[in-house]
Amino acid sequence: MVRWCNAHPPGWSTSCSFVMVAQTWEGILRIFASLAAILGAALLAGAGTPRAPAVVAIAHGMVVTTEAGIKVRVLAYSDGTFRVTVADDPDQAPRSLMVVARPDGAPRLTETRDAATLATPRSRAEVRLADGRLRVSDAEGKLLLDEYAPARRLDPVTIAGQPFLATRAQFNRGTDEGLFGLGQHQNGQMDYNGEDVDLAQHNMDIAVPYLLSTRGYGILWDNDSITRVGDPKPYDLLKADWQAEYFVGEKPTVGRREPAIDYPYLRDVKRWPAEVPADKASKVIWSAAFAPDKSGIHKFRLYSSSYVEVYADGRKVLERWRQNWNPWYHNFELALTKGKPVKLRVEWQPNQGYIALYHADPLPDLDRHSVSFASEAGKAIDYYVVPGKSMDALVAGYRHLTGKAPMMPRWAYGFWQSRQRYETQDQLLGVLRQYRDQHIPIDNIVQDWFYWPEDQWGCQCFDPQRFPDPVGMVNQVHALHGHVMISVWPKFYPGTANGRELAARGYLYRRPLDAGQKDWVGPGYANTYYDAYSPEARAIYFRQIRQGLVSKGFDAWWMDATEPDWHSNLSIEERKHQMYSPAAGLPGAAIFNTYPLVHAVGMAEGLRAAQPDKRPFILTRSGFGGTQRASAAVWSGDVAARWDDLRAQISAGANLSVSGIPNWTHDIGGFSVENRYSKQDPAALPEWRELYLRWFEFGAFSPLFRSHGEFPYREIPLVSAGDPAMRDALIHYDRLRYRLLPYIYTLAAGTYFEDGTIMRPLVMDFAADRRTWNVDDEFMFGKALLVAPVTQFRARRRKVYLPTGSGWYEEASGRRVAGGQSYAAAAPRERMPLFIRAGSIVPLGPEVEWTGENPQGPLTIHVFPGANGAFTLYEDQGEDMGYTRGRFARIPFRWDDKARRLTISRREGGFPGMATQREIGIVVHGNGGGPVFEREPTRWLTYSGKVIALTL
Repeated sequence: MVRWCNAHPPGWSTSCSFVMVAQTWEGILRIFASLAAILGAALLAGAGTPRAPAVVAIAHGMVVTTEAGIKVRVLAYSDGTFRVTVADDPDQAPRSLMVVARPDGAPRLTETRDAATLATPRSRAEVRLADGRLRVSDAEGKLLLDEYAPARRLDPVTIAGQPFLATRAQFNRGTDEGLFGLGQHQNGQMDYNGEDVDLAQHNMDIAVPYLLSTRGYGILWDNDSITRVGDPKPYDLLKADWQAEYFVGEKPTVGRREPAIDYPYLRDVKRWPAEVPADKASKVIWSAAFAPDKSGIHKFRLYSSSYVEVYADGRKVLERWRQNWNPWYHNFELALTKGKPVKLRVEWQPNQGYIALYHADPLPDLDRHSVSFASEAGKAIDYYVVPGKSMDALVAGYRHLTGKAPMMPRWAYGFWQSRQRYETQDQLLGVLRQYRDQHIPIDNIVQDWFYWPEDQWGCQCFDPQRFPDPVGMVNQVHALHGHVMISVWPKFYPGTANGRELAARGYLYRRPLDAGQKDWVGPGYANTYYDAYSPEARAIYFRQIRQGLVSKGFDAWWMDATEPDWHSNLSIEERKHQMYSPAAGLPGAAIFNTYPLVHAVGMAEGLRAAQPDKRPFILTRSGFGGTQRASAAVWSGDVAARWDDLRAQISAGANLSVSGIPNWTHDIGGFSVENRYSKQDPAALPEWRELYLRWFEFGAFSPLFRSHGEFPYREIPLVSAGDPAMRDALIHYDRLRYRLLPYIYTLAAGTYFEDGTIMRPLVMDFAADRRTWNVDDEFMFGKALLVAPVTQFRARRRKVYLPTGSGWYEEASGRRVAGGQSYAAAAPRERMPLFIRAGSIVPLGPEVEWTGENPQGPLTIHVFPGANGAFTLYEDQGEDMGYTRGRFARIPFRWDDKARRLTISRREGGFPGMATQREIGIVVHGNGGGPVFEREPTRWLTYSGKVIALTL
């Protein structure tokens, strides 16, 4: 053999190949066979006839035509980002719905015999001429992304009679980097290296195709269809010789053999045994011996509702419950040996629910630990590579591409009370008055769905029997210093005047109506959604909202079921079919993930035009890349009130936040509850109260602080009735949230001005400490506070990992604790472990009952020695758009740890109504002293905007 090495620009690693030199005819034949295999692989990577490669310079980039005839277009942005498009014709790539930025880089193009390279001051992209393999490095030559060209796919597919490409690209095979982002997912996954994730909108799953790496890059995969990250193949039903037993009561009634556990959707109910209809079965038990074809880690996904347990060789590996109208996936893994059977047993209480068991064979280690995207339908491989020295820089790069996150109103960061649902305006007003009468802080009350007449969904109107004076209701909320959010849906009954107006222009989806689907209201009504892909349809939709609701003074907009959720328990195929958009001219499979984005953008544009100096606030159940630019927050959907669901919210929210959408929330207590809670079983009451209290503790340190769910009612005076310790704890965290508003609102401003992130996975601030990468039950709230929710019933201590590189203060005791260790923290039922990073400066405000009460009152500045620190307080009017015109103020604080000097610098800027003087108290913490945020200042001063330096 002869070694052949390619030349590369300085800083790149050299790539070498081995060329066989034949010495016999047999050797020559082997060479031709090898060359044929190489050529075949090249043709699979991109069909075409081998030809001389070509490099063409274009505005902001280049187009490389490979030897296989595939074109690779690379465009540069001024921040070092590259857009990479691979296709026979890159211009076929459609205009992005996610990305709003246009290429603006001025890269330098260089060529060698083997590759073409684009260089910017911050990054370099090399494309190999033979096969289009892409490699991206930073300015210092560190390799960030290395494509594995043989895995690339551009496979023609036909969907609803239209041509598309099923696409795949793979990078960094065998990598050990940490991988984060991808939106919101409910499987307790933190670091995605080695994991599989399906990006497909669902009630509880939010698809944001942006992946961030500890290696210093992010990938925004620009494809609107269902996309698989990790294993490119969808999981299959686990095929085995299942012995199924169906029970009625305690009696096994039917036994039969089945090839799979396969009742995932509404359409599958017909396969139930006739002798045991789904509404009669009390239990089903499946047993099988599964003999794998491969050794390694086998991945399983149980899709289920109701109560289910899974056993492997007698060991319980999974136990879950979900409400029947909203089943979801539960992941587990088993290390198995080829040919060695494992005894599987699944025990399920159907309660007319749904279940299926899926499986994937092990991947080779190089593929299991890699970066892989595979999409069902596109016109090209199209993605963006964002370089950055930190995850904050990668979030900023994402927002540069997809849009800034506008500021939310200050009141949005107070406490929200909601329930499913207030049935009358008197109920809603009564709850708000109860909070005010008992001096419990609250800012927002929520009117959930079904305030309209029963048969008028989509009328954007009120049932006059239950809501006789909606304008008066809103005015009374405002008089009580509150705000009110109202639920609005993209759903219509076609017989309403609004539905008829949209249908007359072809803007109501027909296929849900043609399917004869009825919803769950009253006798059930035919219903459908409007086609948000039409700009005219979005304008009509908002005009109807404006006339019916905006005109009545509502403050915020709760956009529910925006996936869109056509009908509970439809299959993915049925959802795709019903989502065909006449306005876009595209089948649902091609645009599956994008409805929540175009719907939210239309709503935001309408609000901005109708109320040009008022900050919109939108809460949407689903989102996509770019959702943040629509003044939209997201929440985690109709999650269950279970301890495992509580824990899953932590990684779901942390990864969603680092995906670039900064304002996130969840239903405190979980939306759906088990019968033992809803029927108020006395034996279950202690667990329900503890679960709600632990969830509330977590909620107080979430970006948005919001209680919502089905019965039992969640209002503080009701949920804690008869439990004064619980009531005190709930009010404690509510008041602490309000005292922390100067800190929280500064974090909120940072999401706009610095492209910041409020809820931060530990890796975001401590990437050098690899132990943080997979911590899925802690997070940073801003850069100062480490939050460690308690997610186990009756736990009164929990281990908290304190990252290395920093010292820490335990909030409950004031004790200093070294980083780089697991610390056994006290966790009484009424308190959650909370730690403050050494070097932090945390401002607290006065005790208030709503965010507009005394917003420029006295400040208490808490200083935590152990490192130098800085914090710049942000303030503005709170609701208007003045922040976009420079109408805001900042007060910089700086701590010199060695000199023990606190400097309050000159105030920067101003805004109408700003107080010229502030009373400021100072607390410098030591080792101990009790709860840190309950300590009183040892020194007060009057600040008038000029420099003050104090040695403490």
